[in-house]
Amino acid sequence: MKTLLQHCRIYDGTGAEAFEGDIQIEDDKILAVGQNLPIVDAKVVDLSGKSVSSGFFDAHSHNDWFAAKKNPAPYFEPFVRQGITSFITGNCGLSMTGFAENSLYIDKVGAGLFHMDDLTGVYPDLNTFFSAIDGNTPLNIASLTGHCSARASGTGYLNRSLSEAEEQQMLSLLEENLKQGACGVSLGLMYEPGLYAPKEELRKVAELCARYGRPLTVHPRACSAVSMAYPELLGRPHLLRALDELEEITRGLNVKLQYSHAIFVGTNSFKCKDELIANIERMRKNGVDAMFDIYAELLGVSVITAIMPVWYQALSPKDKRKFFNKLKFRILANASILLLGFGFDDIQIAYIGEGYEEYEGKTVHQIAREKGMNDLDAYLMLCEMSHFAGRVNMGPYSTPQIVSELSCHDNVLYMTDAWVEENGVQNPAIYDCFPKFLHLSLTGKGDTMPRAIRKMTGAVADRFAIKERGYVKPGYFADLTVFDETALKNGVPDQSKAFGIDRVYVNGRLVLEDERLDEAAFRTAGRALRA
Repeated sequence: MKTLLQHCRIYDGTGAEAFEGDIQIEDDKILAVGQNLPIVDAKVVDLSGKSVSSGFFDAHSHNDWFAAKKNPAPYFEPFVRQGITSFITGNCGLSMTGFAENSLYIDKVGAGLFHMDDLTGVYPDLNTFFSAIDGNTPLNIASLTGHCSARASGTGYLNRSLSEAEEQQMLSLLEENLKQGACGVSLGLMYEPGLYAPKEELRKVAELCARYGRPLTVHPRACSAVSMAYPELLGRPHLLRALDELEEITRGLNVKLQYSHAIFVGTNSFKCKDELIANIERMRKNGVDAMFDIYAELLGVSVITAIMPVWYQALSPKDKRKFFNKLKFRILANASILLLGFGFDDIQIAYIGEGYEEYEGKTVHQIAREKGMNDLDAYLMLCEMSHFAGRVNMGPYSTPQIVSELSCHDNVLYMTDAWVEENGVQNPAIYDCFPKFLHLSLTGKGDTMPRAIRKMTGAVADRFAIKERGYVKPGYFADLTVFDETALKNGVPDQSKAFGIDRVYVNGRLVLEDERLDEAAFRTAGRALRA
């Protein structure tokens, strides 16, 4: 079947200026791109006044955890409505594949943030996962293989260095997934058990990525000027110490380092922005292909324990309640709040468990006042209620000025870092994160349109070695997003809905038209993308 998209403004994904032309699709591929293409046995769609690019590519996602759901469509619908057709998943060390099939710790894969509920199966490696979802999920999925997932499957959440045999098993799991087409390895140094990994272990993971020419994506050990990741509260900001660690483990390696979600938690962290960027640029000059990614949001989602120190997380439930341990934590937490410009009134409860809906949408500080408690005791109460696995929305992570500036950087990619939750308060990035990037461009507050679109299409495909995606070129897969630049410019962001997106094609199939979702086509439009 052929489709001819006529009279559209085409952004081809290279960063070049848009041009007027036609696009001919046949089955799942782009057949031709040019001006005044002949109408030969094709359905003709007049897109006068509209723009077309390759389908948007979310550079940092966790939607691998939802692609193999028995009914995955609801988890992907908000993303296709904002023009996204493909995802780089498995980030932050938390891939849903890449663990030992006979592991005693499969329940630890996901670090309490993600769970293997209501799936069509359990998929220990990329081959089994991709076989299950290819042509059987709504949007396209590429996947990293997660260090946390591989480490947890061998030793759970043990806070120690791995033995030689344990380390070799972990590295073998990562390598096997790379051989099967994983688009890189991800580290989650703020999540269990990744936060327990010594630098020597991380160096070996970086060497593995260098050997295969695949990116190493990293959720750093700290994203704030002061954190619970380091014992010293004063001195060099923790966010920059965490970046120093990445520079150390990649030094001398020809490796692609992808710094995940460049955020600055707490108002006192905003001052770290310039040095973070300078460090990334220095790493590039020293031979490390360092880049970073951002979302167009000022807050983010994390586990409730994200602000909890490593030593406290490693304690047993009984030891966590001991007076001196709580006292030590209290002293550190109060000092951190003062130094960080971030407090318990900046932590909103998104979900802590069934039966606790009354807390959703409220800050820890609000809950403390309602309960007649101090903030720290309320926080620990909520941690215990959620079995230390609750979900929170936290901010400020950035400012409009920082988002605007970083969106223009030569070495940035765009992403959402968002997923649809079964319960509780949703992350606003599921609705309009990518339209907001284009809104910034069209209102003069972001990058130029050609460059912005490249950062959400061709640049992502190139970075993660995804072939025949990300560009409007003959022979490439027909993932196409049609959008209205006037509607994007005049749209009002943050209304829990997308704006400015007119049509979306996924592998040649029209799945969204004028906000109407073709549910039958959408359900099976996606493919598995191997690097």
